Amino acid sequence: MPPDRFVTDASLEPLAHDLRFLGYDVALHRGARLEELCEVARRDARIVLTRSVRRPRRFADVRVVTVHADRARALREVANAYAPSGPPFGRCAECNTALARRLAFEAGSEVPPGARRGAEHLHYCPGCGRWYWEGSHVARIRERLAATLGRPLPSAE
Repeated sequence: MPPDRFVTDASLEPLAHDLRFLGYDVALHRGARLEELCEVARRDARIVLTRSVRRPRRFADVRVVTVHADRARALREVANAYAPSGPPFGRCAECNTALARRLAFEAGSEVPPGARRGAEHLHYCPGCGRWYWEGSHVARIRERLAATLGRPLPSAE
């Protein structure tokens, strides 16, 4: 059975980023109305994440999950109910594309020299061209997410 995938709008963008850090596939459609999110969910076999309790009748077949307004609580609710699509830090936080493992030297001048020297491999987003590496920012995000969930995150690799 394929993992659950989600869709949401800009009102839940910070939650979407946190879920992506945890390995969840979360499509983000800024400016979309609930009906439009439901249409995308139906077409792409996704679950709508929303704060709205409203349910459009013509989308009765679409799974819609109302999450709490508190970001930490919403993150725990989703993480406790659904399995991620991949490992933590395996998706681009910006465009949701699965990251590719690349040799550090391939990043050239696109990343700080210390990041290239400190690692044999980096992660690259083929969707938007961003590079990712295990820096202090990842450690801080990992720590915050683990504290929110009340459990350590599995390793990224």
